[in-house]
Amino acid sequence: MATEIATRKTDIGPPHYQKYLPPVIKKNYGKWKFHEILKPGVLLHVAESGDKLYSVRAAAPRLTSTKTIRLFAEIADQFSGGYLRYTSRNNIEFLVTDEKQVAPLVERLKKEGYPVGGMGPSITNIVHTQGWVHCHSAASDASGVVKSVMDELFPHFEKMDLPGKLRIAFACCLNMCGAVHCSDIAILALHRLPPKINKEALPKMCEIPTTVASCPTGAIRPKMIDGKQTVEVIEEQCMYCANCFTVCPAMTLADAENDGLSIWVGGKVSNARHEPMFSKLAIPFIPNNPPRWPEVVAAVKNIVDVYAKNASKYERMGEWIERVGWPRFFQLTGIEFTKYHIDDFKHAGESYKRSAQLKHTPAEV
Repeated sequence: MATEIATRKTDIGPPHYQKYLPPVIKKNYGKWKFHEILKPGVLLHVAESGDKLYSVRAAAPRLTSTKTIRLFAEIADQFSGGYLRYTSRNNIEFLVTDEKQVAPLVERLKKEGYPVGGMGPSITNIVHTQGWVHCHSAASDASGVVKSVMDELFPHFEKMDLPGKLRIAFACCLNMCGAVHCSDIAILALHRLPPKINKEALPKMCEIPTTVASCPTGAIRPKMIDGKQTVEVIEEQCMYCANCFTVCPAMTLADAENDGLSIWVGGKVSNARHEPMFSKLAIPFIPNNPPRWPEVVAAVKNIVDVYAKNASKYERMGEWIERVGWPRFFQLTGIEFTKYHIDDFKHAGESYKRSAQLKHTPAEV
């Protein structure tokens, strides 16, 4: 005889997303009529039922203390019924149903030192990776570079004074846990030399088969030297990803003199007006220069200023570049064109479909 299985609580996997939705979102799920930005950092959603939801966006650091989290929770309890959310670029949004609470909330956030903005034709928070703080494969410091760049571009966060949205991302190595492949401006830190092998320490610290298998390009081969088992690196095949260092600490990749940063432009995820675009190389290499990275800051600011002056309304960075052409982009920004800008990789991004837009004209079928 079949019996009904009792509901079982488990800690496997995340809770269902609807569990923590604000009541107004649950009630009107999939039934929103329109949305509009009322002012920088304040977005209004109106449902078919007439219900209104105000999203107030403030900038928050990616690495946040428990003290800061408690502060956000306290502000949410006071102004938004305890409901808030983090965006994919580490902004924090308070979900308010009472219009009268919007102005006091904005005032309180600014008083606490958290600017409100980052919506519409502006620069929002820079999404970034861990950097030297936590990551062992980092070629630069995420938090330091992002702080330096955003200090210079901060006015564009609080004002909607750009032609369109401008998303900036940072990844501290090409493993790319940041969104550098599809952002308007991307800062990508990179290694330029293959790992250094400590042949004395390697047999004591690492498993040869695991180390060989860790390389995605097959650049690591087992080798015997003076009767000791070790490995060698085929430099032409190395992509400097530091996967080998992850499993074998005797293969260090960090190099203070040769590590640095590159800048990419023209990516986006949005399907609006144009299908998603991959970022493309603008500046091949800028040396690390902590603690404020002035060369990187100047390069990014220059690209932003040229884009702001020359792009049409609503155009994203990649759409503007596609309209005026890459030669014009390099001319306007003063960036030198080099052989490194020529994409001759057989699996180049242009050969992949990047969009959910699958409509084809008869000529393409």
